Amino acid sequence: MASPTDLRTEDALPVLRRVFGYDAFRGFQREVIDHVVGGGDALVLMPTGGGKSLCYQIPALVRDGVAVVVSPLIALMQDQVDALTAVGVRAGFLNSTQTLDARRRVEAAFLAGELDLLYLAPEALGGRSTLALLDRGRIGLFAIDEAHCVSQWGHDFRPDYLALSMLHERWPEVPRIALTATATSATRTEIATRLKLDDARHFVASFDRPNIQYRIVPKREPRKQLLALLRDEHPGDAGIVYCLSRASVDKTAEFLTANGIAALPYHAGLDAATRATNQQRFLREDGLVMVATIAFGMGIDKPDVRFVAHLDLPKSVEGYYQETGRAGRDGLPSTAWLAYGLQDVVQQRKMIETSDGDLAHRRNLAAHLDAMLALCETVRCRRVQLLEYFGESATAACGNCDTCLTPPESWDGTVAAQKLLSAVFRLDRERNQRFGAGHCIDILLGKQTDKISQHGHDSLTVFGIGTELSEAEWRGVVRQLLAEGLLAVEGDYGTLALTDASADVLGRRRTVTMRREPEKPASSRSAKPRGSATVVADLDPAAASIFERLRAWRATTAKEQGVPAYVIFHDATLRQIAGDAPGSLAELSKVSGVGENKLAKYGEQILAVLTEDAPA
Repeated sequence: MASPTDLRTEDALPVLRRVFGYDAFRGFQREVIDHVVGGGDALVLMPTGGGKSLCYQIPALVRDGVAVVVSPLIALMQDQVDALTAVGVRAGFLNSTQTLDARRRVEAAFLAGELDLLYLAPEALGGRSTLALLDRGRIGLFAIDEAHCVSQWGHDFRPDYLALSMLHERWPEVPRIALTATATSATRTEIATRLKLDDARHFVASFDRPNIQYRIVPKREPRKQLLALLRDEHPGDAGIVYCLSRASVDKTAEFLTANGIAALPYHAGLDAATRATNQQRFLREDGLVMVATIAFGMGIDKPDVRFVAHLDLPKSVEGYYQETGRAGRDGLPSTAWLAYGLQDVVQQRKMIETSDGDLAHRRNLAAHLDAMLALCETVRCRRVQLLEYFGESATAACGNCDTCLTPPESWDGTVAAQKLLSAVFRLDRERNQRFGAGHCIDILLGKQTDKISQHGHDSLTVFGIGTELSEAEWRGVVRQLLAEGLLAVEGDYGTLALTDASADVLGRRRTVTMRREPEKPASSRSAKPRGSATVVADLDPAAASIFERLRAWRATTAKEQGVPAYVIFHDATLRQIAGDAPGSLAELSKVSGVGENKLAKYGEQILAVLTEDAPA
């Protein structure tokens, strides 16, 4: 006689094949699903594109009752429901964007047991009417998506998530699964505590995304550097560009558009209708670039984002990982590119110093920034350092990041550090003056600027003692001293000041190892395209032609139905169809991603596309 676990597995596997068109679970999906189907609570950490959604969608279809999915992504709920409806799953949502009639229809379906999944925003659970509705229905499980939003120290904190502990108190017999794509061990503990998942089983997948190439470049003219990246490596590809400010978003979108790149802006300063329109265009059209603040991106399920670029330094490794993880959800080669310079460090340090909150809060922000700076300045494999941050050991360098492809040199920067710190010291102690990095560098280079002459700084003993380095190299020295806490930024004007740790360097009790950028860094002009071309790279010409015809059919079908193209089929599925060239519905049903509902709906159309221009 089969054990309960065996029976659950036998229920889940046919659902995976029939509904979603996949033959096997990935990683520990099967373990999570068995555990939740059996009534256990779970906390799941799995990278973007790793298949988190199936961890609650399959139990929703196997367990009795409706799965209530708590998600902060109101603007994306319609797309999430459309994607499930396309594979034959009965799904609905309740949020503030609906008309009263639409809401009543979903409520009636929920009470009648005609839904498999119901999506709710966390704030909805604070309303009596929603709680009363859920009390009247049959709930099979609660799924708390984007669970890191409960972390008050996190980059996506949502106050409404703090109230979700009431799910366990009000419905103690209903299993709960909390899911997130990124969390350190400390954040994981915080999630479990705040959501009262203390007894939940933890499932932690590898944070490695081997298809993403991580690259951090010295910031010179960032918009021009970005344009070169897009033209040389990602022509016609969809991607996301993150900027720190709204003004920078607007200027960058205008710059790209003026240079022939289809780009749209997204930030909180735009009206809601414009934001919604731009988001829908990005999801539904091919090859658009979204230029945005970090307000954009969480929950974006677009699988063919080929690059994520940052024109400003992210505030934390968690934020950086979350944002870069939006590239390459389909597993195909993608790029995570960051332009980083001295001004980024100065700006972030100033923001922390002037931020609201107590000393503990500012120290937490500083710790997050320090980890991000360490990732930027490392001479080691970026991926190894990134994985170690999340508590995961990597046995070898990845061979697919900039520090692996073009290794930087490390050099003894102790003397250079002493010279720079001495300049700051003498300005402060001898003249009771403080200046920014540019002026200190001019002093070391011995430049006779108006400001130097005005203040008589050409008489300082440090004037002209740094000519062995270029201005760019000195800016790198300042940046790395700031990154290591050996130098500080103070005041509204970003003046430099010594720290307690500076004395050890000046007193020759501490050496300073610095990173030197390669003389000829891996340039985008010499790089091979990493985007759409890779999808068909190893297909023969006939199959590549079929793939393009399938994409054209998909685009037309998606437009007719008013859904994103990936709701019809992912590129990976079309690629397999093009390569396998199935000649019947039975053969087509064996393609990964072709479930029963999509086979019935699109099978004949696909076979017709395959027979176009076929030899007689």
